[in-house]
Amino acid sequence: MPKSDSQIQKDVLAELEYEPTVRASNIGVEVNDGIVTLAGHVDSYAEKWHAEMAAQRVSGVKGVAVEMDVNLPGNNNRTDADIARAVKNTLEWNVYIPHDPLKIMVEDGWVTLTGEVPWEYQRRLAASSIRYLTGVTGVSNQIVLKPKPTAAAVKADIEASLKRRAIQDANAIKVEVHDHDVILSGKAHSIAEKDLIHHSAWSSPGVWKVIDDIRV
Repeated sequence: MPKSDSQIQKDVLAELEYEPTVRASNIGVEVNDGIVTLAGHVDSYAEKWHAEMAAQRVSGVKGVAVEMDVNLPGNNNRTDADIARAVKNTLEWNVYIPHDPLKIMVEDGWVTLTGEVPWEYQRRLAASSIRYLTGVTGVSNQIVLKPKPTAAAVKADIEASLKRRAIQDANAIKVEVHDHDVILSGKAHSIAEKDLIHHSAWSSPGVWKVIDDIRV
């Protein structure tokens, strides 16, 4: 039986209370047809992000609308130039992010990242690595992946990876590629093997999305 909006509201409030990085007393929760709206004031972008993730973890939630404001404490206010330098330094110190092609723009503490990277994990890591910087009020990740290889090349990469990693029956896993999306189907012998197959797909250059239809 589907949860009622009132039950979802109670569960989201409880999850916010349970999340140690969030001051739940500053956040209001409304629910309409499974859509949760979070409102209020938080002290950092990181707290705002963790509140959103906490709401998304609750079963029955169909979507989350975030209407929270980031009000930085007085001693955490920094100029946009200071924030831009901090972001630049953070990206340069991260060995997994090719910082040269990335561009940084900061306006009222809101950081916009643009540029190209070869891997999806690098695109995600660039945004997550600056989430906790003092003074940041939001992050727009406009980084894109470099032009994708052919579907045949991606398929060959993934299938070769499965064989290298000693998947018991690599030929039983079907790999389909459509644009940047990879669809996996077939049967794995264990959850661990399924996770390994999933990781192999994400590790292929040019992959933006993995649809996992593998059965265990």
